[in-house]
Amino acid sequence: MYTFFKKNIKSLIPKQFLFQNELFFRSFYGVFYLGNNHQCNICKKKLRTFIQLENDDLLCPFCGSLSRNRRLWNLLNINKHISGNVLHFSPSRSLYRLFKKERNIDYYSTDFTNAFLADYKFDITNIKQENKKFSLIICYHILEHIIDDQKAMSELYRILNDSGYIYIQTPFKNGDIYEDYTITLEKERIKHFGQFDHVRIYSINGLKKRLENNGFNVMVNTFDNNINDVYNGYKSPETVLILSKK
Repeated sequence: MYTFFKKNIKSLIPKQFLFQNELFFRSFYGVFYLGNNHQCNICKKKLRTFIQLENDDLLCPFCGSLSRNRRLWNLLNINKHISGNVLHFSPSRSLYRLFKKERNIDYYSTDFTNAFLADYKFDITNIKQENKKFSLIICYHILEHIIDDQKAMSELYRILNDSGYIYIQTPFKNGDIYEDYTITLEKERIKHFGQFDHVRIYSINGLKKRLENNGFNVMVNTFDNNINDVYNGYKSPETVLILSKK
């Protein structure tokens, strides 16, 4: 039902107008999901259920947050890492709206492909910002798209201040990192990497070592099922890497 509703709305309403008025449109659909079994920690709505997507992810009907958005927001607040200059690559609209309301930070949202709401267009391999500028960098589901990920990592290190943090997540696999830059056809990338615009699949240890080789301390956080997962619509197991400078 949700997929049908979304497809028809997108075919009738211009994309930019839909983005700007998303919460208004969602409010009509969301009333069917109101209840007391769950709560979205981003929009604070109490729900009978989350929307289960075809990939088994859980979507909030009111703000459009995915499970990884909700866990990230929870981690950032628990760790008290939302401060100073914040750089956010390809932000979800649910988190973009929250960060834009934060009065005690300078928020830099960026998207290089024009697929997300963003105020800047930084190339992650050549970020036009000064050294040590950012206290927090969010780099979720970005590095698997970047052929020269080592250059991206060195740039992230350069612009992170000495007491700052970077939150990174990608799809993961067991074993070693799998990458092959000769695979360029979309259908072949889907077959090998799971998505047409991915160029690799990291392993957790492989990504950790690659980041450490670029100067980072890397804390691997893996979350398994607990009672908060059900209530807040988190998906487990889930891994988030939190980086700082050595």
